[in-house]
Amino acid sequence: METTTKQTERAPYGIIAVLMIGAFIAFLNNTLLNVALPSIMDDFNVGAATVQWLTTGFMLVNGILIPTSAFFIQKYSVRRLFLTAMGLFTIGTIIAGFAPVFGILLTGRMVQASATAIMMPLLMTVILRSFPVERRGSVMGILGFIMMAAPATGPTLSGWIIQTYDWRMLFFFVAPISIAVVLIGFFLLNDKKEKVNIRLDVKSVILSSFGFGGLLFGFSSAGERGWTDPFVYVTIAVGIVSLVSFILRQLKMDVPMLNFKVYRYPMYSLASAIAMTMNMALFSGMLLLPIYVQTIRGYSPMEAGLMLLPGALTMAFMSPITGKLFDKFGGRLLAISGLTIMTVTTYMFSQLSMETPYSFLVILHAVRMFGMSMVMMPVSTNGLNQLPPSFYPHGTAMNNTLNQVSAAIGTAVLVTIMSIRTDIYAQRMIADAGGAEGLTESAMTQIQATAMLGGINDSFLVSAYMIIIALVLAFFIKRAKQSEEPEDVSGPGSGTRNLVTSNVESSKEIPKAAGD
Repeated sequence: METTTKQTERAPYGIIAVLMIGAFIAFLNNTLLNVALPSIMDDFNVGAATVQWLTTGFMLVNGILIPTSAFFIQKYSVRRLFLTAMGLFTIGTIIAGFAPVFGILLTGRMVQASATAIMMPLLMTVILRSFPVERRGSVMGILGFIMMAAPATGPTLSGWIIQTYDWRMLFFFVAPISIAVVLIGFFLLNDKKEKVNIRLDVKSVILSSFGFGGLLFGFSSAGERGWTDPFVYVTIAVGIVSLVSFILRQLKMDVPMLNFKVYRYPMYSLASAIAMTMNMALFSGMLLLPIYVQTIRGYSPMEAGLMLLPGALTMAFMSPITGKLFDKFGGRLLAISGLTIMTVTTYMFSQLSMETPYSFLVILHAVRMFGMSMVMMPVSTNGLNQLPPSFYPHGTAMNNTLNQVSAAIGTAVLVTIMSIRTDIYAQRMIADAGGAEGLTESAMTQIQATAMLGGINDSFLVSAYMIIIALVLAFFIKRAKQSEEPEDVSGPGSGTRNLVTSNVESSKEIPKAAGD
């Protein structure tokens, strides 16, 4: 208990503040470019399938590099990793801003992605090792605020910048801030790190890249190409085989790159299952609502973005509150309440019509995000709380990797359901009308819109079923207690000593975290 108290008193708030500023810039960048895609298509004369690589490529680099973050966090100091990540992010931002051709722009985005792949696992690991179990909810709530506030403000800020200036200004706006964060980190971060004699297993990196990368790329392509395209199912098959080989190799290694033994801990396993299910269902709102609002109802992209903004801000401002509630009541009550709200609101979204009021959509989406704020961070924190300290880098890396994979799977599944059901409804209505020959162009347009509405509603209904599965799982949540270090985890880099320290305390010995 004494070490826990000392650890809490010496929590490196300065380091965490610098890391959170860096994370905010990285998360803001993730959504800044979405509104700019049409302008980039015009400037570089590329199609939608090509410009989409600015998003797909970013996600692929994250999926490939995040599994290696556990190794880097064990091997190097927080200062070194943070400065490397923000340095790469700054370089990528400058490259993208001055890109003369699309290929250079894509390269800049991928360099940015390599930085964000390190940033999130690093920040979460520092928080886990700096605060005792009973105080993590509040700190994770602040992190949740950053994770939601940055993406929420991104599209609105991006729309204003593009209307006033040019899409390149998005990068020129971020670059000075990124440089300032690098300088702040250079002077303020001063943590010590014991020399750790571990090496990155090249075979594991290759298998991980083909495994997670193949799954991400395959499922991301399925929404556009369709499931019958050989490219899609061959890529997914390669991903599955590589991933199985990667897992088997990790289980045999004394010091694995990504330790799958985190799934020995039931609350962590349960949290992963709930988070993956939620991530798949989450994309029903992010993907289907803009399609419904713009394609079927005829609202502008700015109106579609503003419709989603109150929900994102609601989730952002609720995150610190739910963090404090989690510390007091645990994750079970919050998760059950939030998932119940999400089930009801998602089902209501499956009843959309051609006359559904815009204000109703805004309110319903905000309520849905309110429910989600009670689930994601509390459930994830509860799962991580059960892990012993040596498993923190692996637990955070696993969470972030599975979030990427489940998001890609959810998108592909929901797009497929929408497309299939849209075709079925269209064929039925055309048959009921006596065939396509007797239909005018306006009638066909109306049929297509009505059919797409039916497909969107069916996709929302499937999302509601997914959330019900997560709701059932939530009843098995128990307040997690930190486990002792297992005897079979004694390899290099398993300790937690000297991970972080503030500039003032850098010369002092840092006590081990509770449970060491």
